[in-house]
Amino acid sequence: MRAVIQRVTEASVTIDGTKVANIASGLLVLLGIMDADTTEDIQWLSNKLTNLRIFNDAEGVMNTSLKDSNGSAIVVSQFTLYAQTKKGNRPSYIKAAKPEIAKPLYEQFVRQFETDLGQTVQTGAFGADMKVALLNDGPVTIIMDSKARDL
Repeated sequence: MRAVIQRVTEASVTIDGTKVANIASGLLVLLGIMDADTTEDIQWLSNKLTNLRIFNDAEGVMNTSLKDSNGSAIVVSQFTLYAQTKKGNRPSYIKAAKPEIAKPLYEQFVRQFETDLGQTVQTGAFGADMKVALLNDGPVTIIMDSKARDL
């Protein structure tokens, strides 16, 4: 699993003119899934996102986690995170999992994240054309990959 996480002061997802997700302070998580992803990847990434200390403490130092700060989260499926651009000018998405594999893993990830975080996690709609808006806080943007944990 590959995630681009952004610490936000606000974020939302709109589909066909209807806002389906809306948060104040928290994380916007863009999530890509590949065929080789497993429950272990889900658990690792969910735990990392829940406990990653990227929110400011009372002294203004990034020393507080999403869970500790009582922040909210939106998770948006994003197969384009597995784009390959080595050849030509049109990206290949061959490494991204097909919807019949990706959707159940995405849903499992959201459930695990909710369990770890102890609250409901908002989402877009898998496979939909979504308009994602955010106000990045910091800016703090981090890329995580469950298959490259040493990055």
